[in-house]
Amino acid sequence: MTATAIAPEARATAATRILQEAREVELAVQLIRLGARLQVLQSETSLPYERLLKLYKEVTGRSPSKGQLPFSTDYFLQWQPNIHASLFENIRQSLLKNAALEDIEAVMRAWRLYEEQMRLCGIEPLLSFTRAWRLAKFCDANMLIRARCTCCGAHFVADPYINTRHYVCGLCKPPARAGKGRAQGGLRADD
Repeated sequence: MTATAIAPEARATAATRILQEAREVELAVQLIRLGARLQVLQSETSLPYERLLKLYKEVTGRSPSKGQLPFSTDYFLQWQPNIHASLFENIRQSLLKNAALEDIEAVMRAWRLYEEQMRLCGIEPLLSFTRAWRLAKFCDANMLIRARCTCCGAHFVADPYINTRHYVCGLCKPPARAGKGRAQGGLRADD
């Protein structure tokens, strides 16, 4: 091969790499604006840590939070968090079923819709973007499932080891003290 035959090919490869990096930077910026932690950025892009750290500081004007991401399914099984998690996961599953989206795009769109719904209802969102992302990872790994309530027919996030034939959701059968707290923006159980 001659040098002139290789040069256009090399230029095309370099241009492709630059475009891919630009897409990843744009994705990282979107994730940062949604409130994603640095570990989420590392998982969803191939950008180096130092680049992500610098990008995070540029977008937010502060250093990222330190510490590990939550890694327990228990949070999503509590009464109020379960209702929020179930809403988010149902939105995400609907998007995945009805639109050709990458997994991270579905999480981002579902979280925006979840947050908008909470704001319209005057309810404080219990899921941060990072928690919603973690929930999606748990569901994709079958560490959590969606179970159909035998009373209302809606799907709720549940432990994969429950008996789904007799599953009743926390809205149809709330726990004794559910919704009795005085927290602003929380769900209330009717008396």
